[in-house]
Amino acid sequence: MDAIATTAIAELQGLVREHRRVHVCGNGSKHVSPLSGYVALSTAALRGVIEYQPSEFVITVAAGTPVAEVNALLASHGQYLPFDPLFVESGATIGGTIAMNACGSERYRFGGARDFVIGVRFIEGNGELVRGGGKVVKNAAGFDYPKLFVGSCGRLGLIVELSFKVFPKPEAYASLRVSLPSLEDALALLPKLTNCPYDLNAVDLVMENHTRTTLWVRVGGIAEALPRRMDRVRALVGSGEVLSGPEEEHFWNDMREMRWMESGDVLVKVPLTPRWIPALDARIARWKRRYSVGGNVAWIATPSLAETDAALTSLRLSGLVLRSQAPDPHIGYRPFNPFAERIKRALDPLNKFG
Repeated sequence: MDAIATTAIAELQGLVREHRRVHVCGNGSKHVSPLSGYVALSTAALRGVIEYQPSEFVITVAAGTPVAEVNALLASHGQYLPFDPLFVESGATIGGTIAMNACGSERYRFGGARDFVIGVRFIEGNGELVRGGGKVVKNAAGFDYPKLFVGSCGRLGLIVELSFKVFPKPEAYASLRVSLPSLEDALALLPKLTNCPYDLNAVDLVMENHTRTTLWVRVGGIAEALPRRMDRVRALVGSGEVLSGPEEEHFWNDMREMRWMESGDVLVKVPLTPRWIPALDARIARWKRRYSVGGNVAWIATPSLAETDAALTSLRLSGLVLRSQAPDPHIGYRPFNPFAERIKRALDPLNKFG
């Protein structure tokens, strides 16, 4: 089913009022299909920068704006979105990134999308246009709608506009690559890194096969200071190869675009803590997987959603499905959240948004 896209917000409001069931989508970079009986409304036509104040480190953009365009504009002023949006080269939009909370490895240093979105304008279930937050960082007026829409998966309303605080972009990057004989060895090193006083941009574990694990640690900052900083990180870990330049950038870009997946596999994101990794890894060892953000996010490339669902449910872990035609993005353990349901009823009383 083709999604309906329009540049007129008033028209989108009318479509929300008109239809009983509505599925919100962006540019299709995450490939989640609408449920049967739902009308798909796309924000892809809502493009462009609404306001940008480089001196104030704040930007406001239409929800359908490709992240690549936002990144390019910010980079021209030496700034960036520190939560490391995913699927940029695949055409991800800024609205879809927030709705799916699609953050990458570098959210480790400064936090995820929830820490940077400061304003939202959206269409709620009755078709009314609502604004929450603002276009300045120090704005505490009203209910904190922006944070609610991060990871909402289109269930609370149709996002039309977003405001973010942004940061200065690191001048250069370097990474430490450490090959380890087992996952246990890698996990033993994690506390040293996650508790160290150094400013690390990313800490990831890459499972090379059933046993071997590669630890990747990324640091960003002033180019001339990176060698000394990386020496300290290497001394902390005890071994490893320091990389910079195209090879280093290639690895993190492939991670951001999830190019390490096998064709036909489904991508599942699992929030967890490092203590859950051994039990989860034992159940998914035959599939490609990576542990990101200091061991607090698992990425699983699986050929079987049913088996992954069962594995997560057995451990009482929840998963979010990306890069799939699955109509429901949630799998695994699904505890009842009365607060979330109250918010859903308040913003979408007719239960229009799937």
